[in-house]
Amino acid sequence: MADGSLVNGNVPNIDNAPMVDGDGDVHEERPVVLKFGGTSVGKYAAEIAQICFKIAIVCSARSGVSKAGGTTNRLVVTPFSRALVDSIFRLLKAAQHAARPDSSQEYNNIVSKLHQEHKDAANCIKSLKVIKKYHQDIAAEFEALNHFLHQISNTLPKTGSLRPEDEDQVVSVGEKLSSQLLAALLKDRGIPSQYVDLSDVINFPVPDRLSQTFYRDLSASFRDLIATSGERVPVITGFFGRIPGGLVNSLGRGYSDLCAALVAVALQASELQVWKEVDGVFTADPRKVPTACLLPTLTPDEAGELTFYGSEVIHNFTLQQCIPRIPIRIKNVLRPHSAGTIIQAEASTAGKSDSYKHLRPKRPTAVTVKQQITVVNVHSNRKVDSPSFLAQICTILARNSLAVDLFEKNECHVSLAVHSKSSLLSTTHSGENKYQIENTDLINAVRELEEYGVVDVVHGMAILSLIGTGLKRSIGIAGKLFTALGDNNVNIEMISQGASEISIACVIEEREAHRALNVVHAELFTYLD
Repeated sequence: MADGSLVNGNVPNIDNAPMVDGDGDVHEERPVVLKFGGTSVGKYAAEIAQICFKIAIVCSARSGVSKAGGTTNRLVVTPFSRALVDSIFRLLKAAQHAARPDSSQEYNNIVSKLHQEHKDAANCIKSLKVIKKYHQDIAAEFEALNHFLHQISNTLPKTGSLRPEDEDQVVSVGEKLSSQLLAALLKDRGIPSQYVDLSDVINFPVPDRLSQTFYRDLSASFRDLIATSGERVPVITGFFGRIPGGLVNSLGRGYSDLCAALVAVALQASELQVWKEVDGVFTADPRKVPTACLLPTLTPDEAGELTFYGSEVIHNFTLQQCIPRIPIRIKNVLRPHSAGTIIQAEASTAGKSDSYKHLRPKRPTAVTVKQQITVVNVHSNRKVDSPSFLAQICTILARNSLAVDLFEKNECHVSLAVHSKSSLLSTTHSGENKYQIENTDLINAVRELEEYGVVDVVHGMAILSLIGTGLKRSIGIAGKLFTALGDNNVNIEMISQGASEISIACVIEEREAHRALNVVHAELFTYLD
């Protein structure tokens, strides 16, 4: 996409713009989309503005031929959902206070404190004109929020809980405040910027089921709205409108990553950069494994598998929208000069160092641990390989909103590894080693499963997963994994291999997870020949 086209508001079709010619020479300047997480915006807003400033200078120097290829049209900034670390949670708390039957004015105190904190966050802005406009803008947002909360408190049915659409309304405020702060910081540093609010961007019928057609239409709407920014840097809210059942409820926390991906597709970006507080993706969590190494590249399948098994690399929706056309790079807000980790479709080893190529597929890509796992065992008096039996088990779990991460069975036994972000069990008063089920969904599921056999629940477990393209073809890797665990007295509750060609997973005790992670990393990454 030519930058000049965006300046004039004539953005080309998102499916067709040429990227490179036959010789590999780029013919059109394409923007880079930057997405920042809520913690980063809350803690390092000034640093983020400086990152944008530095990137703008680099882009201007590279293009250097015309205004259209310079600073302001090479850059799209997409902040995440929280203005100052926990703003959304506190906004939701305010809304919950307003929705209670015995509603008081407690939400006014929460909103007032947030308003003051957002004023304080802009203390580093030097321009009186910019700070005045920023204060006016956020005052209008907080006034609208107070009006909305007042409506909840006085006119909506007092159900004691928020509707999904109410939650979306509140979440969108956090997004707007975050984006307005960053736009003001850019202006203060001499970078023309434009705050872009996507909360009302959906101006077409929304289907009950969100298909790829919906995402294509949404991306086109993004493109049209962003084009109004002209030569200014658009600073975009990660919240992108209201959908049936609620945006947060339907898409989860990954909706802002998806938004950034759709913006990148809309603008035919050369790259989507997701900025965090780590250098990129490592062979293991560097906070737990000191010898973990930064991975220069990842395949989309590896990134998706790492996210599923606890590393939270990038939301799968984001990968689906960007790959293979647009690479995704994970970078560090505190170390902007670090290359980070790039996720792109490639033939397994492209972009790796020579030593890394030599080791693949002998060495896996990464090892990760997913905690808060509960294992449900069903001991049946009938054969469990019956298709109808397995279908009934899965139906019970789905009916009770329980997601199964791993599944293992033999002739008369089924084991299910279930993950929950909240505790499924609690300690009983009778002893610290005795637990009771406190999750309603799990209670109901166990009650139904007991019709098929004896059910026992094992608490305090974790899933340790080995990830890497080519693992299925790597002779001896599984043996090395289980030998390393066995030699170090780490007991294995379940084993799973085959559902994915790039991962081997096993269930271990959660209390052993940290030690097991270091043991496996040492044997399969640090000391593997």
